[in-house]
Amino acid sequence: MKVGAVIITMGNRPDELRALLDSIAKQDGDPVQVVVVGNGSPVPDVPEGVRTIELPENLGIPGGRNVGIEAFGPSGRDVDVLLFLDDDGLLAHHDTAELCRQAFEADPKLGIVSFRIADPDTGVTQRRHVPRLRASDPLRSSRVTTFLGGANAVRTQVFAEVGGLPDEFFYAHEETDLAWRALDAGWMIDYRSDMVLYHPTTAPSRHAVYHRMVARNRVWLARRNLPAPLVPVYLGVWMLLTLLRRPSRPALKAWFGGFREGWTTPCGPRRPMKWRTVWRLTRLGRPPVI
Repeated sequence: MKVGAVIITMGNRPDELRALLDSIAKQDGDPVQVVVVGNGSPVPDVPEGVRTIELPENLGIPGGRNVGIEAFGPSGRDVDVLLFLDDDGLLAHHDTAELCRQAFEADPKLGIVSFRIADPDTGVTQRRHVPRLRASDPLRSSRVTTFLGGANAVRTQVFAEVGGLPDEFFYAHEETDLAWRALDAGWMIDYRSDMVLYHPTTAPSRHAVYHRMVARNRVWLARRNLPAPLVPVYLGVWMLLTLLRRPSRPALKAWFGGFREGWTTPCGPRRPMKWRTVWRLTRLGRPPVI
């Protein structure tokens, strides 16, 4: 299987980017083809053989990654699998690409693999980085219903069948949107604890737009993908959970602003998942109301 990698960067972490590229170059098996996308910024110096694309404006995470996908031909068809890695991450082991090849070759219905993210100093995996409800044991691999955006591998046939990431999301929940569409098309998603990306421990709220984008995109996610009866249930449960976390007043104001924006702005095409997909998500441990 041919493996490629897409990395988007704002150009502000040149040392971390170089370390990531070095870890990709050290992967076992055939070389991994790499494209680095400068998302509205110049790309720092990269090793010979690494392709670069510099976008005149920041298209957001999904938009930048979609440009990287198309750099490998329509829907990435020039390769069989694409890795998506954060530019401040680092592949912990030399066999990750080879493990991806083996996983996709062994399971023809496997569409996406979510890696385990671990802190490089402590080795700890944050609970939010385990893409399932039962997240107490990050070392347990399993089938899941979503994946981590900056540490994953996707079979390019998935993009050919269901399309790319939703450009309009800009940041937050674009992975779940793709995951739900892939699952609805019959693909499966695995969380693999043995495929590790080292990444410094951070809080998602470090991004200034976090609360607004998370709220807006959650509404868009439901409007685009859920059967009509589940939309108010899903958003009602999510609103309750948000309030129970007792965010600060400014955060709550931004959240409600994003929630309102999610209902009053276009969300892209609506393609509600089949009820059998709802049942599949439920059997996998995460019904699409949580």
